[in-house]
Amino acid sequence: MTRTIALGEQDFGKIIENDYFYIDKTDFIKEWWENGDTVTLITRPRRFGKTLTMKMAEQFFSIRYAGRSDLFERFTVWHEETYQKLQGTYPVIFLSFAAIKADRYEMAKKKICQLIVNLYQDHDFLVKSGFLQGEDLAFYQRISVSMDRVDLENSLCQLSRYLRRYYGKKVILLLDEYDTPMQEAYTKGFWDELAELMRGLLNSAFKTNTDLERGLMTGITRVSKESIFSDLNNLEAVTTTSGKYATAFGFTEEEVIEALEEFGLQDQSDGVKRWYDGFRYGNCSSIYNPWSITQFLDKREFKPYWANTSSNALVGKLIRESDRDIKIAVEDLIEGKSFRIALDEQIVFQELDNNPDAVWSLLLASGYLKIASICSVNKEYELLEEPAEYELTLTNHEIVLAFQKMIRGWFGVCKSSYNDFIRSLLHNDPDGMNEYLSRVAFVAVGSFDSAGKPSEQMQPEKFYHGLVLSISCEKGKKP
Repeated sequence: MTRTIALGEQDFGKIIENDYFYIDKTDFIKEWWENGDTVTLITRPRRFGKTLTMKMAEQFFSIRYAGRSDLFERFTVWHEETYQKLQGTYPVIFLSFAAIKADRYEMAKKKICQLIVNLYQDHDFLVKSGFLQGEDLAFYQRISVSMDRVDLENSLCQLSRYLRRYYGKKVILLLDEYDTPMQEAYTKGFWDELAELMRGLLNSAFKTNTDLERGLMTGITRVSKESIFSDLNNLEAVTTTSGKYATAFGFTEEEVIEALEEFGLQDQSDGVKRWYDGFRYGNCSSIYNPWSITQFLDKREFKPYWANTSSNALVGKLIRESDRDIKIAVEDLIEGKSFRIALDEQIVFQELDNNPDAVWSLLLASGYLKIASICSVNKEYELLEEPAEYELTLTNHEIVLAFQKMIRGWFGVCKSSYNDFIRSLLHNDPDGMNEYLSRVAFVAVGSFDSAGKPSEQMQPEKFYHGLVLSISCEKGKKP
């Protein structure tokens, strides 16, 4: 009997208790713990199981889940006695910034404050038990939606201190989707304000926090160190090219084959590979998108599930407003071609508008591009500490369809008359083109047009003469 697929369910405990479809990823706990890094940042595309993995880590380590061996005894992490004894032995703080989306800085800050308020309310036993006294109690009571910035930035560090004193052990701090508010701030125009707030909050929680045992953050992008991590020099960043945790997020080919067999779909393996394979992490070159795989197992038809789960507005905006070189590269990618580029995987959001490399870095981190191969690094790059050079392609067929849909959407909003001109051009219909240009020239162009003071940006006469010259030239000949 096949297991039920609980689409969208991100609570590890609920999945296991109900015996929903789940592929064992508990090895991540062992790998992360034995690596010993104080603070780890792992970046993966959306819908790659980041939140589920973070909930799994919370329920494994948290004192609140002490004695819940039933959640883990069927999986590989339980094979070693060391980890059986480790389960449920640490105070854990878990929070997610996934819902921190706002149009203004004040609203984003208010939402973060509300998240911290909810977190403190979950630990109100510290107050009810009489454990907090004096200044500690006063600080706890100042935590509110209207708290000042100083209290907000110190809130996670202070809660860590309370829990360490209460339980006698340092805390594990888990922050999911840390970069969601940063992306929103960039697109809505309040990046500088929010970056300053996030820098203070993350520094207090993960750098100067003496009550921290381990910290783990997940997100889509690795926001540049200069932007928000300038003081966080104890951070281990795990990105697309990193060897760590290569199979912890997403499904390996072996796992997909087993899942297809369980659901009687083994004859669809070639199609599944074409549509949903292609993600590469470290040296593991065949990682499947888990959202699309579970959707396919449930619905049994090929569709671009992952590409349609959320807005591609930022990616579309960057490509639409980019220079011609990027647009040409996108056309080549859709045709199955690749290109080489030197990339730094840190995302500098302030450079996205004018730095093509930053755009490609974002597309790689977001899962739209994959590394086809790692090219040899130029000796000059090594001396200058420049990023390595990679060969990039679109990830899979699902992504190709997403880009095609995106580009069709740009032209779908054009006026019908303009579409008539494009249609005439594509069908080599000079009469139709001439009719359109005649209408434009009649209402918009004159040889004595004036734009006030002449400037390099506004020279209507040049436009008029250029238009007349181009129409007058014989086809295929230069003027």
